[in-house]
Amino acid sequence: MSGSRREGLFVLAGLVIERAMSEGDMVGVRARSAAPFATCPLCGRRSLRVHSRYERRLADLPAHGRRVGIMVMARRFRCADDVCRRRIFAERLDPAVADAHQRRTGRLAGIVHHLGMALGGRPAQATARRLLLPVGKDTLLRTVRRRAQAPSAPPRVIGVDDWAWRKGHRYGTSICDLERRAVIDLLPDREPATVAAWLAAHPSVEIVARDRGGGQGAAAAHGRPDAVQIADPWHPMENASAGFLIAVKRRMRAVRRAFGQDAVEPATLTAAERIRHDGWKRRAAEEETIRAFRAEGVGVKEIVRRTGRSRKLVREVVRGGRTEPFRPRGHSLEPWLDRLTSEWIGGCRHGAELWRRLGIVLRHAAALGFEVDLQAVDKAKALLGAQRHEARNIEAMDWREVPAFYATLGEGVTGLALRLLILTAVRSAPVRLATPDQFDLEARVWTVPGAVMKGRKGASPTSGNRLIPCRCRRRCREERVR
Repeated sequence: MSGSRREGLFVLAGLVIERAMSEGDMVGVRARSAAPFATCPLCGRRSLRVHSRYERRLADLPAHGRRVGIMVMARRFRCADDVCRRRIFAERLDPAVADAHQRRTGRLAGIVHHLGMALGGRPAQATARRLLLPVGKDTLLRTVRRRAQAPSAPPRVIGVDDWAWRKGHRYGTSICDLERRAVIDLLPDREPATVAAWLAAHPSVEIVARDRGGGQGAAAAHGRPDAVQIADPWHPMENASAGFLIAVKRRMRAVRRAFGQDAVEPATLTAAERIRHDGWKRRAAEEETIRAFRAEGVGVKEIVRRTGRSRKLVREVVRGGRTEPFRPRGHSLEPWLDRLTSEWIGGCRHGAELWRRLGIVLRHAAALGFEVDLQAVDKAKALLGAQRHEARNIEAMDWREVPAFYATLGEGVTGLALRLLILTAVRSAPVRLATPDQFDLEARVWTVPGAVMKGRKGASPTSGNRLIPCRCRRRCREERVR
């Protein structure tokens, strides 16, 4: 490709390309402004008097798998108006090239803005990195905020819905302009009085889209009695979808029969699936009995008395509910799985300690006024039953067998550590917490602080059948090992 054609790829309005060069994964373009004069940004007068020049670097869109940087030789001018306070000013490039104080070209800034609007911060940053665009997540968000347009007209059609400060604890109210598709206000709570006060302060509102809750309806009626209230289409669709799923779940057996998948082949089941299938057959027989009683005109209360099943189960079967052969099973830990997972990842791998921490969370929630079952942990322990193994202590090695065991130890780090423990007759904590100042190499004495020792003070035998004297002091118990 000729030089003129290659340089023409990077031409921007108002710039003259002087040179284009390629260095590794970077394409550099040197350019200058084509205008012979500049306009003072303060007084507006044109000036031809050049004061000095400096290099302005602009990042541009990538080309041919390489990043592009434009080095513009910008000029500083002297203002032609003697009374202007701005004596020296820098020339402004064409807005299509770059705005003042910007380090990206206009076309690159537009791509950055669209990425931030479509993906947000971190996802847009990852996408921009793959597109060879040098931009971070904070820059993306700043670009979106800087280009955010102020509302040109007061809202006319709004949507009112709840949003969570903290899910399950505190909620607020979001106000959206449905014509501009933008959030225009966030209220601190979802009290009808707060929404009514906001509506009263905005007389331009003509249509209010809300859910079917009575609180928002009363707020709209008090705040803007002349406004038209309509149902938010998302809530009917969500309710209809949930009702559709419930209806399909209740008719799954008929659906499977229609597709020829109603029969379950026991020979193809695993042992666990066979156990679940046998339980389902027992439940199916009980449900058929309940339906037969209902067909005879027996009431729910009488069916409960005859079958011994709960009222909830009987009502579910009577209303068309049907248990599936391999339905997903829930358990009592499902509400606490997030908490237990975070504790497990944090390093707590002991079951009793997890139970203890879960109990602390429950007591703290009860102290804050939440309705929790303080006996949930105890009930779970009762359901688990007594431990199924017998706890027993591992007997200590006879001291007469220590020399033979000592001879079997290897020369690795583990073997040397075990040899040190045997020779000094101390526990692992003094060895792990040992510091250089505890060792007197000339006297071949190791002084073990009493703070890291465990058990009663006394004498311990070494491999040489010598005794280690233990000396008591007022505040510190120390053991000297030779």
